[in-house]
Amino acid sequence: MKTKLLGNTNIAVTPVGMGVLTIGPSQLARSLEEGARVVRYALEQGINLLDTAEYYRCYHYIKKAFKDLGPSFAQNALPRPVMASKSLAYDYEGMRRAIDECRSALDLDQIDIFMMHEVEDAPNFEQRSGAWACLQDAKAKGRIKAVGISTHFVDVAREAVNTHGVDVLFTLINYQGLGIRKGPGFAAKEEMESAIRAASEKGIGVLAMKALGGGNLLSGYVKALEYASNLPGITSVMIGLGNKKDVDDAVDFFEGNMPQDYMPDVSQKRMFVDRSDCARCGACVRYCTSKAISYDEDGIAAVDTQKCVRCGYCVLTCPTRALLFL
Repeated sequence: MKTKLLGNTNIAVTPVGMGVLTIGPSQLARSLEEGARVVRYALEQGINLLDTAEYYRCYHYIKKAFKDLGPSFAQNALPRPVMASKSLAYDYEGMRRAIDECRSALDLDQIDIFMMHEVEDAPNFEQRSGAWACLQDAKAKGRIKAVGISTHFVDVAREAVNTHGVDVLFTLINYQGLGIRKGPGFAAKEEMESAIRAASEKGIGVLAMKALGGGNLLSGYVKALEYASNLPGITSVMIGLGNKKDVDDAVDFFEGNMPQDYMPDVSQKRMFVDRSDCARCGACVRYCTSKAISYDEDGIAAVDTQKCVRCGYCVLTCPTRALLFL
C-alpha cells in the first residue's frame, strides 16, 4: 500500500490505519491470540499505522503481533509499523509515566506519535499544560518522534493551528458530522473541514477518526470513506478493525478494489455502549423511542438488542461517543 508523509513529521503512513480499540476489553474484548492475529493480519495486508491509547489497554495485542512478526521485520520482508498512542494525563509526571509505559510495553525506544488524548477546549488544554510540556521534552530527548492533539472539538482543532509544537492533529470527521463538538454543543462538519485545511496548510499532519461514525455509517461504507479520504488535508483515516473481514474491506477500498455499491454485512452487528466512555448522563435513554436503552446495575447505559431497531439516532445525543455499532 502506498504511503504519504504526515505533514512535516517525515513519518510516512498508509492512507488507512488500524484503530486497535475495537479489539480491546472495552469493546469486542478479543483474547490475546485473537486480537494479536487481527493486528498481525492488518500489517501483513500492508496497513502500516496502528492507533492505540493508554486507557484502551491494548498494548499486549500489539506486542504479541510484533513478536509473531519478528522474523519478517528482521528480514525486511515487512516494514515496522508506525505507532501512535495517546494519554489522558493532566500533569508532567502522569504523561511521563504514560510514555514510559508505552515504550516498555511495546519494547520500543521511540514512539512515532504520542498525543494528548481527548482535549475538550482551550481551558482543558491549559489545565494539561504540564502534560504538554512533558511531550515536548520527550520529543527533544528522542523518546517520541512527533507529538500532537487528539480531539472531537472544532474549537480545539482550530487552537491546534496556533499552538507551537503541534506536529499531528487527530480529529473526528465524517460526512454526516456525527459527534463533532463545539463548546457544550455540536458543530457542522464544514467547521471541522475548515480547521483541518488550516492545520494541513501549516504543515500539521492530520489523521481522521470516526469516518464510519462508530459503525453507524456502515450502510454508506464507500460514501463515508470516500468523503474522509478525499477531504483536503487528511493524510490517513483510522478505522476500528475487529476482524480479518474488516481489514479486507479497508484494504479493498483504499487500494481501489471495492465496487461503488458495496455494503458490508451488518447482520451480526449490534448497537453497543462502550462502558469506559459512558458519561451516565441518560441522554440516550431519554431519546430512544423504541425504549431499547436503559441503565444497568452500575448506572451505565445498556442496549436491549431485541428491542433496538438500529436507527442510530441515539448516537446524535451522546456527548462522549459511547454508542457504537459493532
